[in-house]
Amino acid sequence: MTDQPCMRCKENAAALVVRTEPLCRKCFTKYVHTKVIKRMETFRVRNSAPDQQRKILLPISFGVSSVILLHVLDHHLKNQKAKTGRTGYVLIVLFVDTSSVECLAQRENLLSQCQERYPDHKYASAPLHDVFSIQSPEHKSLLGLVSEMDLEPEADRTATEQLSALMKSLTSATARADVISTLRTRLIVQYAKLTGCEGVLWGDSTTRLAEKTLAETAKGRGFSLPWQIADGASPFGVTFNYPLRDVLKKELVAYAELSEPTLLPLFNDSSSNTQQPSMSSKNTTIDNLMEQYFESVEENFPSIVSNVVRTTSRLEPSQGSASESRCKLCSMPVSDGRFGIHGWGGDQQDGLENLSAERSHGLCYGCTRSIPQAAASRNLSG
Repeated sequence: MTDQPCMRCKENAAALVVRTEPLCRKCFTKYVHTKVIKRMETFRVRNSAPDQQRKILLPISFGVSSVILLHVLDHHLKNQKAKTGRTGYVLIVLFVDTSSVECLAQRENLLSQCQERYPDHKYASAPLHDVFSIQSPEHKSLLGLVSEMDLEPEADRTATEQLSALMKSLTSATARADVISTLRTRLIVQYAKLTGCEGVLWGDSTTRLAEKTLAETAKGRGFSLPWQIADGASPFGVTFNYPLRDVLKKELVAYAELSEPTLLPLFNDSSSNTQQPSMSSKNTTIDNLMEQYFESVEENFPSIVSNVVRTTSRLEPSQGSASESRCKLCSMPVSDGRFGIHGWGGDQQDGLENLSAERSHGLCYGCTRSIPQAAASRNLSG
């Protein structure tokens, strides 16, 4: 609470200062809701046929951003129904359980709590290894990649074992985090298609999108930024939307603290843990470093964070990208089939033999960096 009056209503005392503007709790809540709802214009009731409900998938990790997005959209849908008698879309909330490959607190109970608090939506939970069992056009390429990396016959492995085999082959914290994130995205897209959803609503704040911009570029997957940052069509056949793209992470944290009733019981422990990993830790990933950097920058220079996202959003995918060959791991289109390190000029050795070999295992530059050389050599020898 500050001693200043709210700059918008002029009636209440300001609860916090938002980008130099003192706002009371009520006006700040409206500020966040307006930012989100403006990004949902295409899902207004008038854009939806009365006899055909549009379905959208909302992945939830129980971090601050995804929980607040669910909270705001629940409020939005209630307002739509109160005004028109119906809603412009239906939410399907999906939790991807990665506890088999990450040290995480139990989150299934959080899904039940969300369902109790927001009962008007459909909820589902899927273990990460389901990415190997849900049938899709890209399914065979992923199975083929894991099969090439392991001498054990594919038919003898369960989905759980295939995930375990892939994760055990990864040699760094960055590689593990990258592959887990990649598989999670693939599973979310597969589930969206399976349930007839036309799009996915990602709970990425301005800060998170800025982190992703630099992290994906550093990992060698900068070519995918037009789909990972901007609203619109994705190469997977469903749309990607980022309703929180105009809200900073610190603003979402403030929103959670000011909400009544509180949202804090719906967050996982790690999302509220402010202790950052050591910069020198061998377990620190590229994503960790970018998170630390932008969360410090947004404190005093929020415009820098916004400018990174605004500039990146202007990027456009290459012409004809939809028909390009796909990476076996991330399933992103690879321009002109330039697979591997040599295909992108990321290595000084330009021998045609090496280039041909790398192309044979069908990984983009970024995924080639995540897959260890030992696995790559097994792949090439097979």
